[in-house]
Amino acid sequence: MFTGIVEELGEVVRVTDTGGDSALVAVRGPLVTSDARHGDSIAVNGVCLTVVDVEEGVFTADVMGETLRRSALGALRVGDPVNLERAAALNSRLGGHIVQGHVDGVGEIVAREPAAQWETVRFRLPADLARYVVEKGSITIDGVSLTVAAVGDDWFAVGLIPTTLKLTTLGGKGVGDPVNLEVDVLAKYVERLLGDRLAGGGLPGAPAGGGR
Repeated sequence: MFTGIVEELGEVVRVTDTGGDSALVAVRGPLVTSDARHGDSIAVNGVCLTVVDVEEGVFTADVMGETLRRSALGALRVGDPVNLERAAALNSRLGGHIVQGHVDGVGEIVAREPAAQWETVRFRLPADLARYVVEKGSITIDGVSLTVAAVGDDWFAVGLIPTTLKLTTLGGKGVGDPVNLEVDVLAKYVERLLGDRLAGGGLPGAPAGGGR
């Protein structure tokens, strides 16, 4: 589990095709590798990857075909910056929100509106994810926990403060660039639970009919 609070900007140093539809990615991240070991989890642009090896501030991770298809990691090239976060510890503060590192889909930047001290960025998102995004709710964009400022039928917008613009990849992305999206997992669980109960004839404790 992660919190969506990026710890450092890493750099892709190597992408190796391992055959079929998988790849081995090497990322430089001195901070996140300072205590990393084989088998640990590190989020790369919001995608939970398992550390295979660590050497001199660089970690490698396998990226399977499903991940390449469902996220924007397949577009990474050597030299690209990436948002990095280690898995949350049980005794750490939850600075963002509950983030699984399981990308739900790929969005696209459609507009940027700079202001004096912050910037509004609008994203297009897949139609099947729109129902999980609500104004003032949480969403993860390339591993960054953000609050939704506005929503439309196929878009949403967030406000980025100077720290986010400076310390994450979102400050350098332009219109048309893809981003990894993870919606709030709580919304998906609520939808599933309510769907099962309604399909079964109603909510627990609801009267069978008639009233008094």
